[in-house]
Amino acid sequence: MARPLRVEFDGAIYHVTSRGNAREDIFDDDGDRKMFLEVLGKVVNRFNWLCHAYCLMDNHYHMVIETPQANLSKGMRQLNGLYTQVYNRRHRTVGHLFQGRYKAVLIQKESHLLEVCRYVVLNPVRAKATRRVEQWKWSSYGGTAGLGKSPPWLAVDWVLSQFGKRRYPAARHYRRFVREGIDRPSIWEGVQAQVLLGEEEFVEKLKSYVKGYREIAEIPRTQRYLSRPKLKTLFEGKLTKAKRDARIVRAVHRHGYSQREVADFLDLHYATVSRLANRP
Repeated sequence: MARPLRVEFDGAIYHVTSRGNAREDIFDDDGDRKMFLEVLGKVVNRFNWLCHAYCLMDNHYHMVIETPQANLSKGMRQLNGLYTQVYNRRHRTVGHLFQGRYKAVLIQKESHLLEVCRYVVLNPVRAKATRRVEQWKWSSYGGTAGLGKSPPWLAVDWVLSQFGKRRYPAARHYRRFVREGIDRPSIWEGVQAQVLLGEEEFVEKLKSYVKGYREIAEIPRTQRYLSRPKLKTLFEGKLTKAKRDARIVRAVHRHGYSQREVADFLDLHYATVSRLANRP
């Protein structure tokens, strides 16, 4: 099966999950969880994200992220990359921590964001890791519900605004809303093409957003980029190093060329292209 597309645009909202390699734990103890939240806070601030909800389980995590700029992929590379570094340093290990790429489902804000936020904080209850949602301290529930200190980077205003203008009554209604969701059917049955969750008009609009759309999950990489310029065209003419570097980034991120393809074409070391493509 082909990988689903990464649909990115200004203001997009995603439910993001990332699992441990071979489904192994990514959090060995509370120290790891604290480190992850510190890294997450830095990434949220650096990329101007809005984190509406999060939940840390043992071998994976969930987040609901709004991206005012179209930069989910860049931020996720930093998040998982930096956390892997600090995890390996702390535990004196090496190698991959996460299993392949993260999964991101694009969410329609008006119709589904609140429900997805509820789903995220209820994960420990559904997984029988705890009996009561407020007992799981490694989620955004306590901060949003007014039961504990909220991280400064957690965006609670939109969620609470759905329950009233006054914060305390809104938090009380939010707590009831979450409790009522425990036995509700899965929201993920409505996901289309692996990456879209919303009403029909929203889904159809985003299908047309992807040029040449047939069925997002079925479009292989080569077909998606049939109309892209050739590398020879991108790098023609005499270029300064700064212009060349900028076009390397464009070739990878805008036109979908692999870092290896670009490195081979320019006769550069792979690490040089990788460094340019992954810099903030």
